[in-house]
Amino acid sequence: MTRRTSSRRPFARSIAALVGAGAAAFVLVACASTGAGDDGTADDGHVTPGKLTVGTGEPAYFPWVLDDAPESGKGFEAAVAYAVADELGYARDDVVWVRTTFDQAIAPGPKDFDLNLQQFSITDERAESVDFSSPYYETTQVVITVEGSPASGASSIADLKPLLIGAQTGTTSFDAIEQVIQPAAGAMVFNTNDDAKLALQSGTVDAIVVDLPTAFYLTGAELDGGEIIGQLPETSEGGDEFGIVLAKDSPLTADVTAAVDALRADGTLDDLAAEWLGGDDTAPVLE
Repeated sequence: MTRRTSSRRPFARSIAALVGAGAAAFVLVACASTGAGDDGTADDGHVTPGKLTVGTGEPAYFPWVLDDAPESGKGFEAAVAYAVADELGYARDDVVWVRTTFDQAIAPGPKDFDLNLQQFSITDERAESVDFSSPYYETTQVVITVEGSPASGASSIADLKPLLIGAQTGTTSFDAIEQVIQPAAGAMVFNTNDDAKLALQSGTVDAIVVDLPTAFYLTGAELDGGEIIGQLPETSEGGDEFGIVLAKDSPLTADVTAAVDALRADGTLDDLAAEWLGGDDTAPVLE
């Protein structure tokens, strides 16, 4: 992104002053303007001045990112990232992608990204370590299984309690198992959704919990005989809200939030969700 600077100069300044203290002061200011803060970002809050560095997972999955290629802009979160960048005034070529794990992105400390989108649910605990934009998507948690599993045919939370149910660690899906289902064996822990999916396929667990769009994708494209059992009830806090993660106290947070709010207000977020994510009419709420 090209930054505008003033062309005015103090013409009355003498050559001697420029060579002397004035020139020294100019050098110091110039150095400071391109310096880095304690968090590793440039003074304007960017990892790289003039670029918007966006983080996503390794790998990143459809429907959030298509074919693990966020630079294509295909997939819901890839498309949202470019829409936010455009709202902030960045050209497409000024968007730089990096990869992080889920836990790295929300851990305290310096970041190698300006923004990160990996279906991060906005929680008070996480907000102690990072900043969040306003939510760009709200979803619910869904229980899925495969044909022939002991969970196949379950129609209530009570039916799920005796079963082995897992989710990716550190996610709202995992929290939902512990807080809503409360299975007798406790929640089964997996490092990634891929690990959880493989455990379901092998019969290591009877069901797994994922967000709604991921549930539609896994049962429709990834799992043989995949089945959606149903959505878990919303808590008093409402649905699971996804926010863009930024470094704690990032100077970009207010602008990114304003961009997300504008995209919500003009219908862009709804249009992108309709294009890339499934509806909720085939996932009944479990009681």
